[in-house]
This record gives sequence, C-alpha cells and structure tokens, in this order.
Amino acid sequence: MNGLSNLEIALDLIEFGIFFAILTLLVKPVGKYMSKVYMGERTFLSPLISPVEKWIYRLTGVDADREMNWKEYALSMLLFNFIGFLVLFLILIFQNFLPLNPEHFKGFSLPLAFNTAVSFVTNTNWQAYSGESAASYFTQMAGLAVQNFLSAATGMAILVALIRGLSRKNAKAIGNFWSDMTKSTLYILLPLSIIAAVFFVSQGVIQNFDSYKTIDLLQPVVTQSGTITHQILPMGPVASQEAIKLLGTNGGGFFGANSAHPYENPNPLTNFVEAFLIILIPAALTYTFGKMVGDTRQGWAIYIVMLVILIIFLGVQYYSQIRGDPLITNMGVSGPYMEGMESRFGVGGSVLFSTVTTGVACGAVNTAMDSLTPIGGMSSMLLMLLSEVAFGGVGSGLYTMLAFVVIAVFIAGLMIGRTPEYLGKKIEVREMWMAIITALTSGIVILILTSIALVTKSGTSAILNPGAHGLSEILYAFASTANNNGSAFAGLSANTLFYNLTTGFAMLIGRYIPAIAVLVMAGSLATKKYTPPNVGTLPTHKPAFVIWLFAVIIIVGALTFFAALSMGPVVENIIMWGGI
Repeated sequence: MNGLSNLEIALDLIEFGIFFAILTLLVKPVGKYMSKVYMGERTFLSPLISPVEKWIYRLTGVDADREMNWKEYALSMLLFNFIGFLVLFLILIFQNFLPLNPEHFKGFSLPLAFNTAVSFVTNTNWQAYSGESAASYFTQMAGLAVQNFLSAATGMAILVALIRGLSRKNAKAIGNFWSDMTKSTLYILLPLSIIAAVFFVSQGVIQNFDSYKTIDLLQPVVTQSGTITHQILPMGPVASQEAIKLLGTNGGGFFGANSAHPYENPNPLTNFVEAFLIILIPAALTYTFGKMVGDTRQGWAIYIVMLVILIIFLGVQYYSQIRGDPLITNMGVSGPYMEGMESRFGVGGSVLFSTVTTGVACGAVNTAMDSLTPIGGMSSMLLMLLSEVAFGGVGSGLYTMLAFVVIAVFIAGLMIGRTPEYLGKKIEVREMWMAIITALTSGIVILILTSIALVTKSGTSAILNPGAHGLSEILYAFASTANNNGSAFAGLSANTLFYNLTTGFAMLIGRYIPAIAVLVMAGSLATKKYTPPNVGTLPTHKPAFVIWLFAVIIIVGALTFFAALSMGPVVENIIMWGGI
C-alpha cells in the first residue's frame, strides 16, 4: 500500500466512521430546528433574533406575511442576486479607492471582476486569483463574505419553496422569498458561523486587520535568482470568512492555498471540523424536508442515498491514493503517496476533505486536486458530474436530488403502468420537464464548453499538463463551475479572458436555470390536490425505491460523461499503471 501501515489505515477508517456517525446523530436535531424556523415556529433563539428580524422587515418595507406565487418568488430571487452581483462587481474594480486596503491592492480587471462576482453570487466561489495578493480586507469582508451568506441563503430559500410546493394542496403561493432569505441568514447561518469562527480563533486561525508582516528567516535560502533572507506573512480577518465559507458550502478561501494554508486550517482537529461544517447543513436539510412534508421517512430515505454515494466515492478515492503511483514507487521512493497533500492531515484527512468538498459542492480544498491519482481525481470529478447530489450545496443539493426523485418516480410509474405520484401529488409532463432541466442542465453545459475549449487555442493554451491529464483539467474546471462547486485542478491557468468568460457563463447557467425550473415545479405542485396513497402507490421511503433512485442517479451520470472520462482520467490511469 505504498508505505501506509495497517495501523494507519485502521486509524483513517476509524476517523471516517466517527465522522459519519456524528453527522448522522446530528441530522435530526439540526434538521428539526431548521424546520421550525421555516414553518414559523418558536425556537430557543427566537427571543434574541425575532426583534432583529422584525426590524429588518420594517427597515426594508417587506411584508413577511404576504406570500408569492412562483413567478414573484423567482423574480425576487433573480433581482436580489443581480443587485448583489452589481455591488460586488463594483467593489472588486474599485477596491483601490475603498478602505481597509493596507497592501494597496489594485482593482480587479473587468473580466476577472465579472468572473469573481458571478462566482460568489452563485455560491460557486471559483477563484481565478490568489486572495492574499489580490483582494483587500474590505473586499474580503464586505464583498466576498457577505455573498457567502446571501448565496447560501438563496439556495436554502429555493429548496424551502419546493418543499412547500410538495406539502401544500390546491395552493398558489410557495412562500415569501424575502422572509425565507432573512430566516436562513439570521436563524441558521449567522449563529452557526459565530460559533465556528470563535472555535477557529481558539485553534490559531487569524482574525485581525494588521498590515502584512515581514520576518527574517532563521536560515537564508539560496536560489538561482538570489538569496532569500525574509518572508512576508499575510494577515487579515480570516476566521470570520472561514466559518461561512464552509457552512454555506461556498469554498472561497481567504488565501490562494485555501484550507491547505495553516492560517485557515492549522491542525488535524480544525481539518476534521471544517469538513464536518461543510456537510452539516446539507445533510440536516434532508430531515427538514421530511418534517415539513409530514413524513420523516422520506427525508431519511434521501439521506441514505446521499450518504451511500458519498461513502462509495470516499472509498474509491482513498484506495486509489493509498495504492499509490507505480512510476514513483519504481524510482525507489518509499512512504505514503503524499504528493499535493498536507503532512499535517495525512492521506485520510486529505481524502476525507476532498471527497466531502466535491460531494457537497463547497470547493474548499486542503489538497492540490491536480496531484491526486487519476482515479482519485476522477472520484472527485464524478461527485460533481452527478449533479452535486451527495449532498450538494445548501439547498441546491437537495432540490436537485428531489428532481432525480421525480424522474425516478416517473420512470417507475411508467414501468408498472400507473400514474406517477410523489407525496400524494401526481407527476405529470410539466413536473417531469422541470425535473429534467434541473438534473441535466449542468451536464449539457459542461460537455459543450469542454468541447469548445478543446478545439480552440484559447482553451488549450491554458493547459499546463498535456495529454489525458490536460483534458481532465478542462473537464474538471467546467464540472466545478457548472455545478457551482468551485474547486479546481490547479494545473489549468484559469485567469484568462476565455476562461473568465466561459466559466462565468457556466456558473450563471448552472445556478439559475435549475433554480428557476425548481420554482416552476414548486408552483405547479402546490396547485395540485392531494391523492391519498393506495395499494398501487409506489412507496418512496422503502429500500426498493432507495436502490432504484441510486441506480437512476448513477446511470444518468455514467451515460452522460462516460466518453469524456474514458479519454481523460481512465486513459491516464492506464498509462500510469502500464508504465508508458
């Protein structure tokens, strides 16, 4: 196993087991709390937060009791996100005129500002820049961190609207977007972020407004360009952004090295907690869904499917990494395969983080994804190519999974010759079309843009590694942006006009087309009457349907991307083990 002892493997497996055991134990209490928030029930935080919530409604003139149909909800969502994009875009290009810029960073170029603004508004947080050398403290806080909250809350609001569509009968309204956004931020994201930020500070994550520090090295380093005698240490308000970056499944790092940087992720404990924060809300939302539709078994069934998918890919990536690279082993190099990984976290901590962040559509990384073995990299890539349903971004992962549920129910209904139903609602042509759009939009965008990049000089000139790995770099880039993940194979030079525009386009289409389709489906389902289950109703909470749903997800992903994966990571793996 390329240097990993049986004890080390056993410890890694124990870490994985503890991680998922704690997660499963917290799904119900956290999910139940969120269901109370969205159903307007009193929580233990209500005495503290409710006055703030009411003050915000008075200040903004929002009537929180007035509910919206799907068109009003969608328009409000798009308008709010467009305003957020404009504000962030202006902050980026004019940051040199704004306060809290001790390093006097210049404004972003227009293409990079467009790409970055789109990235953070869509909850993608794809970064074609290095934060410590490009973004001021004001930009990091007032621009990027604010959108970390708002983009996450947007995804949660859309999910809640879909849940209301499934649970309501003969209704036209699916909730109030402004109220859902406010509740998501005040009652869920903000309290958890405060707790997480305090924990990170206690572990050594920095939080300050100091100028960068210049320190003398204990021993000068001699290079071809001269002798290096000092190093510049970046400072900044990191812990506050780190917390919401993870909890909101955003992923945008304060530093270019992201969660591999010791100022963002100092030790194995913070590494474990950071990975856990990424998955906590998306996992708990499955119980919130079950509670709000009146059948928690439905939420647990979806949770099991998501968990099984994630664990399978975790196992594949872990085995691939501990198996190692024969080309390096044949050179006489011993020890575990740690290329691109932090020795602080080891193979287990690195693989756990990289699997969770790509499965949950976060994009925070503690490992150079470009350095993973071909199958290890393909594992992370496939988690995104499966439309980010294990567990996906906050809100967006579950509403995409529900689209797959609708597709699975529809196909099963056709197979047994009955009208497809889900939670007492008939699934007809309109719902099926919206589910297909939700599930397949990102895949179509990925394949089209990858093809364009591979046949144009602008696309191929940014590849640093030729051959099959270069194809993987491009495929990964569009998989990450179209599915609003944000992680990257670092071998691709993405800060070019071509990639700033194409990845920006991928992020916009991948975020808003499915979101609108989900709201259309929510509005359509809300108007339907409830049909009580009978002997011919397909039980969607039992093991048979869980297996069927799993099969539908895997088949769709495998058939859509089989050719691209075969020419990329599969070929690279054959070359590596064939010694060519």
